[in-house]
Amino acid sequence: MKSLVMGSALIWGLWAGVAQAEPAQCSVNGFDTFECDVARDGGGLTFALPDGRVFAFALVGASEGMGYLGAPDALYPQELGAMTPAAGAPGCWVGGKDGFAFCVQVAQ
Repeated sequence: MKSLVMGSALIWGLWAGVAQAEPAQCSVNGFDTFECDVARDGGGLTFALPDGRVFAFALVGASEGMGYLGAPDALYPQELGAMTPAAGAPGCWVGGKDGFAFCVQVAQ
């Protein structure tokens, strides 16, 4: 449990400390596809949702990651659970609690 809290804190810190982000198209449950700025590092990404919350994703294995969601200033974001790549949908991941899913397509 401690490692998950540390992981979420590190990913959440990435959002706060990133100066540059890449333009992309994003989608998450409950929203139509929207323009977003995606901050990426070697094992994760973050982007803001249209409602102002921030989504963060951290790879924990070759085909598994953890999702987090919360306010930009949240000390502890909500853990969405383990996610896996969506079959036949590059850039999309599914799973987590309540079937949460997201897709990110970085602009070329």
